[in-house]
Amino acid sequence: SEQDMEQDPLLREWSEGRPCRRGNLALGLIFGAAVGLLMGVVVGRHAQSATLLSGAWEVTAPLPPTLSPPARPENTKSLLGAWDVIKTKEFVDLTHAFSPGIPSWPGFPTEKRRTLYSIDASGGGELGTGFWAEEFCHVGQWGTHVDPPAHFVKGMRTVDEIRPKEMMMPLVVIDVHDKVAADPDYVLSMDDVKEWEGRHGKVPEGSFVIMRTDWSKRWPDADSMTNKDSNGIPHYPGWTQETLTYLYEECKIMASGHETTDTDPGFATAKDDYTLETYILGTDHYQIELLNNVDKLPEWGALIVASFPKPRHGSGFPARVFAILP
Repeated sequence: SEQDMEQDPLLREWSEGRPCRRGNLALGLIFGAAVGLLMGVVVGRHAQSATLLSGAWEVTAPLPPTLSPPARPENTKSLLGAWDVIKTKEFVDLTHAFSPGIPSWPGFPTEKRRTLYSIDASGGGELGTGFWAEEFCHVGQWGTHVDPPAHFVKGMRTVDEIRPKEMMMPLVVIDVHDKVAADPDYVLSMDDVKEWEGRHGKVPEGSFVIMRTDWSKRWPDADSMTNKDSNGIPHYPGWTQETLTYLYEECKIMASGHETTDTDPGFATAKDDYTLETYILGTDHYQIELLNNVDKLPEWGALIVASFPKPRHGSGFPARVFAILP
């Protein structure tokens, strides 16, 4: 209409046949119509309302859901919240560093190492230079290590079959180090367990139980660890069948550990009696031996993480074990 042309100079020029701008106007109208149609399809599917104003769309609805930031699952939020707490806590390394000559079960050979590659010629790399790479040769039960069920019981689980969920647990520490100081042949009794429960309640299901003896303070002196008398009989503390049966069968703990080389006390191993270790592994649970820094742990309230490599069908392996204090 004439009124429209008065308000729109470009439309008036087109009506008057001015070719220099007619093509631009036509192209603009076609482009505007195409954009309007496309936006109408998109907005019509996702928006609650839209208004066409002067050849342009004004969208009054929210963006399509697919363009919104994805919501975090509730369990992710809770895990991140747990990490916010954990990262502020003290971590205690419960692992001895291993090397040739460290204390071990007397029937094992010591560790051997070779430098295969060294940074430069001064490092003695046997195969070349440019980086540092060593070869380690040691038994699975070396240093702080994991004993899987198959270590003593044929056909049972090997190291690679221990599930990750079995590697992080609430930690129970039963402290008998004063009694061990008075008697190196001391064995954990039910009285010790019940005294702990009197202070903290029943040993919880799924927990990891450590017998604290402070024997790790003798490391790395192998003779002090075995503590043999003049007749060659070793004297170091251990567990008892009664306490282990209670912990594994009634309390249903996940695993256990100690600071000595063996589950069984020294006077028993002198007779090749490994009944207690056989019992634990026979229940399809694992144990950790030669723990360190147990004196830095509370009796209750900490978490323990027992991690180790995954050798296929492995009979045991050095472990890296640490606790997170409350």
